[in-house]
Amino acid sequence: MSRAATDYVAISPRRVGAMVLRYSYLLRSSWPRLLDLVYWPAVQMLMWGFLQTYLARQSGMAAQAGGAFIGAVLLWDILFRGQVGFSITFLEEMWSRNLGNLMMTPLRPAEFVAALMVMSLIRLAIGLIPVSLLALAFFGFNLWGLGLAFAAFFVNLILTSWAIGLLACGLILKKGMGAEAFAWSVTFVLLPLCCVYYPVATLPVWLQFIARALPPTYVFEGLRDLVLNRHFDATAMIISLGLNVVYFAAAVVGFSLLLRSARVSGSLLQTGE
Repeated sequence: MSRAATDYVAISPRRVGAMVLRYSYLLRSSWPRLLDLVYWPAVQMLMWGFLQTYLARQSGMAAQAGGAFIGAVLLWDILFRGQVGFSITFLEEMWSRNLGNLMMTPLRPAEFVAALMVMSLIRLAIGLIPVSLLALAFFGFNLWGLGLAFAAFFVNLILTSWAIGLLACGLILKKGMGAEAFAWSVTFVLLPLCCVYYPVATLPVWLQFIARALPPTYVFEGLRDLVLNRHFDATAMIISLGLNVVYFAAAVVGFSLLLRSARVSGSLLQTGE
């Protein structure tokens, strides 16, 4: 087996745990970092929630779709915050100019990526749990009450967020900090295409084909079907999972190639603009 292959096969839980502990110390030592994880999701949820409440007073249909709307806001936050949490943890190493040092240690790329994924989950939980409780208190929407459906939604969204995060981090490795803006904005490209707040049928026919090739589309369609029709479409979740497996595998390959290219070109040690 080649060295590149073994880098992504053999994983040491101890080294992954050490990296997670390092990032946890960074997070715990800065209350502004912790506040930011809750502040923006809470503001977004409250803003859209109160807007939906206003619209519900004007339209019976808006009242019926209220749960789907607030649920879409929370699920979108999983996708966006999952990707941003992954990318920010990576950027911590770039900002401190420490990535080159890490890559010279026994830490394997797979272990580094695994630590980024764990920190993505930790950062997401810090923000999602309080905000979901606020949604329940203010608008009566219980995200956790979706049960196994929520588990399926979560798995598919977090896999998509990690795939996007891997590609964003790979581009930063290759192009330097000049590509940092890509890590903050790339997920928003999916916002209109994944039909977060409206059905796929709303899009022009040619865009519907693109939307159905994106895993999150099935999650948001599934949420509306569940809230409005009390029906959980397991087939759609399986399709979403299959697409996620393909995209995540492609992201891993892309990140590996970009990392290798950065090592060869020397850009791994040039973390400036």
